[in-house]
Amino acid sequence: MTTRRGTLGGHTYEFPSLVELMAKATPARSGDVLAGCAAESAAERVAAQTLLADLPLATFLEEQVVDYDEDDVTRLIVDTHDAAAFAPVASLTVGEFRDRLLSWAAVGDEAAISGLAPGLTPEMVAATSKLMRNADLIAVGRRTRVVTALRSTLGLPGRLASRLQPNHPTDDPLGVTASIVDGLLQGSGDAVIGINPATDSPGQTIALLELVDAVITRYDIPTQSCVLAHVTTTLRALEQGAPVDLVFQSVAGTQAANRGFGVTLDLLAEARAGALELRRGTVGGNVTYFETGQGSALSADAHRGIGGRPVDQQTLEARSYAVARHFEPLLVNTVVGFIGPEYLYDGKQVIRAGLEDHFCGKLLGLPMGVDVCYTNHAEVDGDDTDTLTLLLGAAGCSFVIAVPGSDDVMLHYQSLSFSDVLTARQVLGLRPAPEFEAWLARMDLLDEGGRVRELTPDAPAARALLAAATS
Repeated sequence: MTTRRGTLGGHTYEFPSLVELMAKATPARSGDVLAGCAAESAAERVAAQTLLADLPLATFLEEQVVDYDEDDVTRLIVDTHDAAAFAPVASLTVGEFRDRLLSWAAVGDEAAISGLAPGLTPEMVAATSKLMRNADLIAVGRRTRVVTALRSTLGLPGRLASRLQPNHPTDDPLGVTASIVDGLLQGSGDAVIGINPATDSPGQTIALLELVDAVITRYDIPTQSCVLAHVTTTLRALEQGAPVDLVFQSVAGTQAANRGFGVTLDLLAEARAGALELRRGTVGGNVTYFETGQGSALSADAHRGIGGRPVDQQTLEARSYAVARHFEPLLVNTVVGFIGPEYLYDGKQVIRAGLEDHFCGKLLGLPMGVDVCYTNHAEVDGDDTDTLTLLLGAAGCSFVIAVPGSDDVMLHYQSLSFSDVLTARQVLGLRPAPEFEAWLARMDLLDEGGRVRELTPDAPAARALLAAATS
């Protein structure tokens, strides 16, 4: 480990390891205070950021934040690194890399930015994000192109997709169906119709999969379904012939945290292979879906790095993207405010984390979405989520998550409503995924300007969908 020193205002600050340098350079958040790794003052943070800016990017190939021999995520990062993709920026420092990204973004060079993904490690992009203001994160994210597809195409420029989340506290089929129809009639669901089941039983998972598949099939909706059960439950559903479009799993940035989730890299590979065998895609073959969130490793006491030192939660979040990237996902999203104020205390921290996560995920080659959400005991409100949603739309976010009325009655947290997605699209001039947009037109749900309109008597196809849901 190399001790790095920086002097600011006549005071010398010491950072005994890369782990501590990264942590101290991180913008303030409650989770790092809880972990005991946050900068103790703004001056210490600036000193760490100054040293980080002068650190060669190649350092992250030589020094690890989590031990290679003890952590399979670190081994995945190191062993799959693409030296050829890294070559265009291999000689740069972190600060120079930041400047190069902003330069490319300013001239709209998407190919230069997007082509770097296989050559970047999570620690590289996390370090770079720590030197960026919110506008920088937005500018680069907007110019980073990641396109994926299964039955709809996601990540195209000028598009903002949404996950329709029809959760119900008892998985009641009528309640779930009503929420699905409500979302479809408001133009949501092009990313996925994804349900958090109230229980993790294989039987209930299969029942929900069959319910959503029946709706998609009957009305020929170009989207995919997902029941967000544990990957082992999905494997059992696959064995029983269930209509599985996407394999879902929450993942984290250390082997210990993933062990806490009950998953391994081999298990994820097995489930992905099973879903690929079904060949359910029509326009693509991405069959995995991952959720992440800052603070997940810390909440499992699985956040330790080299020498037992706590790794900051944003760096660990970026490491979870290496896990997701390995399995070529259709969708990845961070649940940015779901874990609680212990990790992201207020609206300012939630907004910052959402933009960081989106930037880091996109730069690493992920189809990045965000669950713009918060728990009711956090210092966050609807104005904060409005702000983050519009900023993410400007940043080229692949998708957001929406529930009826913005109140998830099963998970007991606040998210976006279907109308919030429509507002973001209208304000920013964005549209749904192309296949789904064409379906909305066939259902007479778009006006002359391509905006989703209210249900009217001259929309018989949409009215038939509504009638089927209430019959």
